[in-house]
Amino acid sequence: MERSYAKQRYCLFIVVLFGFMGIHRMYCGKWITGFVWLFTYGFFGIGWFLDLFLTSGMVDYANLIDNSKFNKSQNVTVNAFINSDK
Repeated sequence: MERSYAKQRYCLFIVVLFGFMGIHRMYCGKWITGFVWLFTYGFFGIGWFLDLFLTSGMVDYANLIDNSKFNKSQNVTVNAFINSDK
């Protein structure tokens, strides 16, 4: 869970500095809208401002897809505790 918050902070940092370039959207796997943001300067500033509020949800969704793609558990510490008795 703490790792997810670290990714959210990192992505929010990217939004603040480079939000008009769409790098945060590309980081979350949204390549098409990332390039739209790149060529329209953050969708004319409106998209950049809205992404300040939408970034945490995008990162959570990207983490969910990443975890399901590699069959990672959401709670690794519980799995390590359960498997330590065997």
